Formats: sequence, structure tokens, C-alpha cells
Amino acid sequence: MMSTPIINPPQSAILGMHATKERAVVENGQVVVRPMMYLALSYDHRIIDGREAVLTLVAIKDALEDPVRLLLDL
Repeated sequence: MMSTPIINPPQSAILGMHATKERAVVENGQVVVRPMMYLALSYDHRIIDGREAVLTLVAIKDALEDPVRLLLDL
């Protein structure tokens, strides 16, 4: 299930992290089951530039996909 997080004053952004579910994905031409989670970032465009918000979301995604790198601060 997906949703959009709502910003409440005085917040400038909010990150929604949804439940992890097994989903079918294609890897190397084969359909395999992998755990997937939706991330949703809502932010105030008056304060945060869209490019910076996307870069932040990508950094969060990368950290979640490689927790060893995050824990070892590589």
C-alpha cells in the first residue's frame, strides 16, 4: 500500500517509509522474488529545491540497499 506523507508546520520535509513486501522483479532475464519497499518524500518547494530532494532520496535508497556500507561509513 502506498501513501503520500503530509507536511505539518513547521516541517520542511517528511519521509514516508512503507512496509517491506516480497515482489516479483526481473534480474538477468529471470523473474525472481525480492523484498521491496516504497519510499515517499514530501517537501516544501519554497524551501527545498527538487534536485536536492531527489539526491537525498537516492542517498537514502543507496544506504538502505547496502547497510554494511552505511554501518562502516564507507
